[in-house]
Amino acid sequence: MTNGPSCGARWDPPRCDRPTTVAVVEADQLVDAACPVFARVGSAWYFTPETVAVGKDLGLGAFRFYFLGRGGALGDVDWRVVSAAFGYFAPSLVDKMWTSARELCEVGVAAAAYWGSCADFGRRTLHGVSDLDRFCAAAERVVSTAIADAGGLTLFAGYASLPLADDLPGRASQLVAVLRELRGSAHLVAVVASGLPTPIAHAIRRPDDVGTFGWGDGELPVPTDDDRRLLAAADEATDRVVAARFGALDGAGREALVAGARAIGAAVPARS
Repeated sequence: MTNGPSCGARWDPPRCDRPTTVAVVEADQLVDAACPVFARVGSAWYFTPETVAVGKDLGLGAFRFYFLGRGGALGDVDWRVVSAAFGYFAPSLVDKMWTSARELCEVGVAAAAYWGSCADFGRRTLHGVSDLDRFCAAAERVVSTAIADAGGLTLFAGYASLPLADDLPGRASQLVAVLRELRGSAHLVAVVASGLPTPIAHAIRRPDDVGTFGWGDGELPVPTDDDRRLLAAADEATDRVVAARFGALDGAGREALVAGARAIGAAVPARS
């Protein structure tokens, strides 16, 4: 366990202007190439044995550490704020986990420890990945552009406010997590705007996890074909929002982001 993330003021991101062998991609193509990696790797550290052990040191079980650590990026807030930002969990589960975890550990302490666990995950898995400096520079450009127009992107804004680790593997891992929250927050807004209830969107996308998210048997209606069409429209809207933020990158920056995403994805195998 580290002592928590530190500000990256000592690290000067390089320019992403040296040639690479990766083909130039458009912003929408970059979404297709990079976002699946960010979605998978950006959450891969949540329940690793190392992360769970950090939570236990704080008196928190794995699930409570997840809620208090991940939601702690929002600050010491009421559970309803966390429920709104997370979007897909049953409110009763958020209330139970968040409220009980706050009684066991200070929110800021849990948030810093969770964020430090994300950096530690990168140190364990990404230390052999080349050109992380170029990836980090491109990722930070996307984040700085997105945070300038972050209306509705609540959890992303919380994560974007956290200090980044000084070392490249730790920093890259944290940036992947921030970019995951960018798309996740954009998708939540798009689902709400579509008129589709967020629990139904979750039931379509991850039907085997409905119970894990706190919903009882028969508590949610069976998704309809209309529901699936609304979710598909929300997916398209999400991609447009994220592609607009990726549009801040020039050709070299896009190359650096997609090359880094591919290398990071290869370094963190998918769970069986």
